[in-house]
Amino acid sequence: MESAPFPRLGADVPGVERLILATRNRGKARELGGLLATLARRLESLEAHPGVLLPAEGDRSYAENALAKARAVHAALGAPAIGDDSGLEVDALGGGPGIRSARYAGAEATDASNNRLLLERLRGVPAAERNARFRCVLALVRGEGDELVVSGTCEGSILERPRGSKGFGYDPLFLPRGEAHTFAELPPETKERISHRARAAAALREALGRGE
Repeated sequence: MESAPFPRLGADVPGVERLILATRNRGKARELGGLLATLARRLESLEAHPGVLLPAEGDRSYAENALAKARAVHAALGAPAIGDDSGLEVDALGGGPGIRSARYAGAEATDASNNRLLLERLRGVPAAERNARFRCVLALVRGEGDELVVSGTCEGSILERPRGSKGFGYDPLFLPRGEAHTFAELPPETKERISHRARAAAALREALGRGE
């Protein structure tokens, strides 16, 4: 099924009736929904489409995972779809957990178990050597062969103990560079300005604004 084209005159002009976020993660859907709201008249996550199956994430690249999700949703619903894959990359762990961030503590990992394992593996690592970054890749699929991939990063460091109750994932442990508060302490408007997803979303809007 052919989908309606995205806007070609500017990224902030609603150009499609419906855009599907290829995720069931409420935290991701909430953040992406706010960041990408201007791209369509209506944004939906897969909470509205329980019958749509997403492919299992692989270990090759963020882009491959994001594209696989968006392609699956577009094929199932015939609407433009955005897939994302993101991860936390810690220099002292050789870039880990990286692409395996969501399942760092195993296939049934929770945010709490992932955070515990991260702290265990960083035990004894001094603050000056706890540099890290969040990376996000967004893939937009509008039709067969009509795909766009962008990315964004946010540099920072990993604390020795969690702080804050906002956000999700590794947010309580991640202190963005230049900030005094973790992602889990920052107000949403600040996180939506500096986060890896915010930067990837900005890159997507800019690319669409250029007519890509």
